[in-house]
Amino acid sequence: MERTPIILTSEQRNELEKFSNSGVHSVKLIKRARIILELDTSEGRKATKQEEIAKRVDVSRQTVNDAKRDFLDAESVTAFLQRKKRDTPPVPPKITGEVEAKIIALACGEVPPGCARWTLQLLADKSVELKIIDAITDMSVHRLLKKHNLSLT
Repeated sequence: MERTPIILTSEQRNELEKFSNSGVHSVKLIKRARIILELDTSEGRKATKQEEIAKRVDVSRQTVNDAKRDFLDAESVTAFLQRKKRDTPPVPPKITGEVEAKIIALACGEVPPGCARWTLQLLADKSVELKIIDAITDMSVHRLLKKHNLSLT
């Protein structure tokens, strides 16, 4: 990684400087921009050593290496300065629209024998008992009902 120099065009340098000086972006992204500016060897600039860049920007040397690799792999400066978007959430939601509909229907339906009214815990327990969902807390039932402007009173 040391051997591949970073040579920025004036437009790229201006974009990175503007980005790092604006103060409206995440600290991580601003640090990445500053790292690339420090590594720039265009117009006769001498690249700063990675250890020194790490100290100046307050990151590890590995972060400097990673930023350099990411910059060289990126299609553009703009692509380099954006966070990667996830394709899917880390854990798919357990409460789908179908589950919501069944719990709401249950809450609107007949109260179990021996009970005066539905409670959040009773709805949660009945949902699991009827195999609508594997597990659900009373607070999740509360959020679900609140989301649809429903209450148990």
